[in-house]
Amino acid sequence: MEPVNFSKGSTMDDAIFIGGGGKGYATPQHLLLRRANRHGLIAGATGTGKTVTLQIMAEGFSAAGVPVVLADVKGDLAGLAKAGDPGPEMREAFAERAATIGLDLEHRAFPVTFWDLFGERGHPLRTTVAEMGPLLLSRLMDLSEAQEGVLNIAFRTADEEGLPLLDLKDLQAMLVWVGENRSALALRYGNVSRATVGSILRRLLVLEEQGGEALFGEPALDLGDLMATTPDGEGRINVIDAGRLMASPRLYATFLLWLLSELFEQLPEVGDPEKPRLVFFFDEAHLLFDDAPKALVDKVEQVARLIRSKGVGVWFVTQNPDDVPHDVLGQLGNRVQHALRAFTARDRRALRQAAETYRDNPAFSVEDAIREVGTGEAVTSLLDDKGAPGVAQRTLIRPPSSRLGPITDAERAEIIASSPVAGTYETAFDRISAYERLKKRALQAAEEAEAAEEAEADAGPAQREYQAGRRWSGERVGRSAARGRKPASGGFVDGIGGALATVVLKELKGTTGRRMVRGFLGGLFRGR
Repeated sequence: MEPVNFSKGSTMDDAIFIGGGGKGYATPQHLLLRRANRHGLIAGATGTGKTVTLQIMAEGFSAAGVPVVLADVKGDLAGLAKAGDPGPEMREAFAERAATIGLDLEHRAFPVTFWDLFGERGHPLRTTVAEMGPLLLSRLMDLSEAQEGVLNIAFRTADEEGLPLLDLKDLQAMLVWVGENRSALALRYGNVSRATVGSILRRLLVLEEQGGEALFGEPALDLGDLMATTPDGEGRINVIDAGRLMASPRLYATFLLWLLSELFEQLPEVGDPEKPRLVFFFDEAHLLFDDAPKALVDKVEQVARLIRSKGVGVWFVTQNPDDVPHDVLGQLGNRVQHALRAFTARDRRALRQAAETYRDNPAFSVEDAIREVGTGEAVTSLLDDKGAPGVAQRTLIRPPSSRLGPITDAERAEIIASSPVAGTYETAFDRISAYERLKKRALQAAEEAEAAEEAEADAGPAQREYQAGRRWSGERVGRSAARGRKPASGGFVDGIGGALATVVLKELKGTTGRRMVRGFLGGLFRGR
C-alpha cells in the first residue's frame, strides 16, 4: 500500500484518517468531515484503546480547522499539546503500525487550551446559577419533584423581583427569602413548605463541599473562547481537566450537559456544513445517564437530535454501548467499537446487541470480531457520503502524532501562561446581585421597624391609639392586595410585590421582628 502523508496530522481536505485494515482486511477508514456532525460513539472495555482513538480524532479535527472540546479524565489527553515521542520501547511498534496501514507518520504538537473547574490545572470555568437553570440544578442536587417545584418558584420570583442569581450565595439568600414569604407566595404558586426549603438549602451545602461553589460565579465562560482557531486556521483543542471532578460524578456530568445545552441554545442553524463548527467529546458518558430522571434523558435526546443542525458533532465515549439509552444511541451514526469482554450472561447480551447495530460484513462475524479485536484495534462503521452507515470493518487505529500520555506540571504551566485567554478568567468578581439586594432590603426593613417602634414608644396615649388604627388599616390593605382586589378605603396595591412588602413589614414591626432580622437574616448575611 502506498503510504499517505498527512503533514497536518492525519487529515485530508474532506476526511480524517482513522486507520487501516487489520487481520488482512486492508480497507482504509476515513471519517468524512461533512458527516462528522452526525455524532458518534467510541466504546470498549478498559485498556482497549478508547483514549488513543479519542486523541487521534481530536488531532484530525484540529488539523482540519475544527475546534474540539473534551474532558481529560485520566490526564492522558494533555499530551495533545506536545509532539509525540514514543520512546525506544514503542518507536518500533509505532513504525510497524504506520507501515501496515499506509501512514507516513509525522510527530507534532497541536494547539491546546487547558481548562479546570477548580482553576488549578487550567483556566477557571464558571457559569451563573441563572444560566444553569432549575432543571439541571435539580439534577445536580438530586432533588425530589416537590423540591424541584420550590426551586422553580425561587427562580421565577427572582426574575420578577429583579434579583440576579449569579452564585450559590445568591440562590441561598433567595431560598431563605422564599421560606420567609411562603404565605404570600402560596397565594400564587401553591403551598411552599419551610421543610422543603430547608432540604434544598442542605443540598446546596453538600454541593458547596463537592466544589460547586467554584462552578458558579463571574466572569462566566464565553462560548466563543471554546470555538477559537489559530492564526493559521487550526482548531483549538479545549482540554477540560476532569481528574478531581471524578470524585463528584454528578457535578461532572451536569456541567458537561450544561455546556452542550448552552451550545444548542446560542448557536444559529447552519444545516449540514462541509465540516463541523465544533466537536464535543463526552468521556465517561455513562455518568450522564446513571439514575437520570426521564426528563433529563429526554433533554439529552433532544439536544443530540437537534444540535447537529447547529454544526456541532457530539461523541459519547464509554465502556459499553448499553450505557447510552437507545433513543440517544440511535442518533449516533459513526461508531468505533473496541473490544468488549463477555464473561457473564449480561455481557454476552450487551455484546450481541452491540453487534446488531452494525451493517454485516460477509467476510467475518461482527460479534466475534468485537470480542477478539486487540488493543488499538476496533470494529468501525463510519457514515458514507450519502449518510448511510458503512459496512463493519476491522480496523487498526493509527498511532497519534502528539505525545501519548500526560505532560509535566511545568509544561502545563507554560502552555496556560501563553494561552490566548490567559488572564481573562483567573480573577473572579462579585457584582451586586440577589444576595446583596436582599441583604439591603432586610436591613432597611429592620431600620424602619425599629424607628416605628421608637416613635410609638415616644408618643402619647391618643397618638398611640391613632397609630394602632393606621396599622389595622394597613393590614387590611395588605390583605386586600394579596387577594388582588381594591380595599374598601384607600388606594390599590398592585401585584405580588406590594402584598409581600406589607406582609414583611407587618412581621418585622415589634421586638420579635427585630430579633428575627438581627438574628436569623442578619446572621446569615454577616456570616458571609
